[in-house]
Amino acid sequence: MGISSQRNNGFKENWKCALICLGMAFATTQYGFDVSIVGTFQSIPGFLMTFGYPDSTLKGGWGIATKDQQLIASFLNVGTMIGVLFISPFGRYFGRRHGIWMGTVIAFAGCATQIAATSIATLCVGRALMGASNAFFITFSNAYIVECAPPRLRGVSSAILAYQIPLACLFIFPVLLSIFVFFIPESPRWLVLHERRDEAERSLVFLRGNSLEPQFLQEELVEIFRGVEEEKAIASASSFVDIFKGTNLRRTMLCVAVAVSRASSGIWVFLSYGTYFFQQAGVGDVFKISIYSMVVQLVGVVAGLYCAYRVFGRRTMLLIGTGGAVISMVGPALGATIAPDTPEAAKTFLAFLFLYVIVYCGFAGSMTWPISAEVVNSRLRVVTLSFATGVDYFFAWLISFCSPYFINPTALNWGPKYCWIWAASNILTFVFFWLFLPDMKGRTLEEIDELFEKRVAARDFPTFECQSSSQAHDIALHKIEEAKITIQHVERDG
Repeated sequence: MGISSQRNNGFKENWKCALICLGMAFATTQYGFDVSIVGTFQSIPGFLMTFGYPDSTLKGGWGIATKDQQLIASFLNVGTMIGVLFISPFGRYFGRRHGIWMGTVIAFAGCATQIAATSIATLCVGRALMGASNAFFITFSNAYIVECAPPRLRGVSSAILAYQIPLACLFIFPVLLSIFVFFIPESPRWLVLHERRDEAERSLVFLRGNSLEPQFLQEELVEIFRGVEEEKAIASASSFVDIFKGTNLRRTMLCVAVAVSRASSGIWVFLSYGTYFFQQAGVGDVFKISIYSMVVQLVGVVAGLYCAYRVFGRRTMLLIGTGGAVISMVGPALGATIAPDTPEAAKTFLAFLFLYVIVYCGFAGSMTWPISAEVVNSRLRVVTLSFATGVDYFFAWLISFCSPYFINPTALNWGPKYCWIWAASNILTFVFFWLFLPDMKGRTLEEIDELFEKRVAARDFPTFECQSSSQAHDIALHKIEEAKITIQHVERDG
C-alpha cells in the first residue's frame, strides 16, 4: 500500500511548510555565497592591494601568493571541520532551531572579523569562524527540512536556495535566520525523540496546516511515533559508533559518498578560484564572466528543481549531473592540451564551464543536501550528517589547499588541464551512484528506515512494498473509529 496519496501532496496544499523550509534553506546558501564572493575578490585590485603584491607582468598589475590563496580558501574548511566536532554533543541536548541560532552567533563574529581584517592572519580567523557557522547551518537546516517536509517536497525544499546570485553582504544570512527561527516550530521528529509528544503533535499540525484531513494527519503522527520507538528499541542513545553498526554502516557510507561527491565534482575549484582560474585561462573581463556564470547557474537550478519535482527521482538527477560534469571537465582539459594558451582554448573552457554550472549545479549539486540528510535515520541524523560534513570539508580543504599548485603560474601552471583530474573523479562518482545509490523519491523517512532495515537492494527500492505506512494508516483509522464511538457513547449517555 505505501504512503497514502493524500499525504504526498505538493506546494499548493503545503504552502506553509514549503515557506518554512524555504526560509530554513537560507542556511545552506551562506557557504556558496561566501566562497564565490571571496573567490571573486582574488581578481579585484582593492583586495589584492591589501593582501597581495604588485607585479607588472600580471593582468591588473597585482598578484597574490600561492600560500595566501591556500590559507584563505582552506581556513573556511578548517573551521567547518572544527565546527562539526561540536555538533553531535550540541544536537543531543538542543533542537534544530537552537543549532541555527548558534550558527548565527558564530557567523556574526566571522563577518565582523573579516571586515576588520588587514592581514592574512586576521582574515583566516574570520574564515575559520565562518566555516564553523557553516557546520551548524548545513547540518541543522538540512535535518530540519528533511524531518518536516512531506516526501514530495523534501528534495526541492533543500535544493531551492542551494546557489545564489550575490546581491547582498554576508550579514544578511545570520540576520534573517536568527529572526526567522523565532516563528517556526521545532522538528516534530526531534520532539518525539525527546519524549515531547504533545509538542510534536502541535508542531506537525502547524507545519501541515490545512493540507491534510485529520485522519491522514493522525496517520503521519502514528508513523513518526512508531518509527522513533523502533529506533529506540535498537539503541537507547545516539553515539558516534552506532553509525558504523549493522544496517547503519550502509547508510553512513551512502551519506558520506553523496556529501563527498561535491568535492569529487571539482566544484570547489571553481568556487574558491573561479575568477582567478578564468584569468589564468585567458578569459577576458573575468568579473563579468563570473556574474554571467552565476546567472546561468540560476537557470540550471530552476530547471533542476522542476525536473526533481515533476520528472526525475533523486538518483536519476545525480546521474545526469555527474555525467554532465564528466563531459564538462573533459572538454576544457582537451582544449588546453591540444591548443594551450590560445583564444580557442579559453572559449572552450568558458563554454564547458557554462555547461557544468547548468548540468551539475542544477541536477546533481542541488540534490546532494536532501539525499545525504534523508538516507540516515532520525536517531542518528545529526551525528551522521556532522560526520559526513566533516569528511566532505576535509576533502574540500585538501582540494583548496592543493589547487593553487596546479593552476598558479609560479607553480605547476596546468591551467585548464587541471580538469583532467576532475573528469576522472566524476567518472568514479558516476559508477558508484549507478551501482549503490537507491532512489528514495516519494518515500517517508520511516519507509526509508524500513527499506534499509530489511536490506532491500538499491534497484528494488522503487517497487518494494513497505509495511510501516500501511500499518500507520490502519492504526490511525482504528483510533479515529474509537474516538467516534466514545463521542457517540457520551452523547447517548448525556
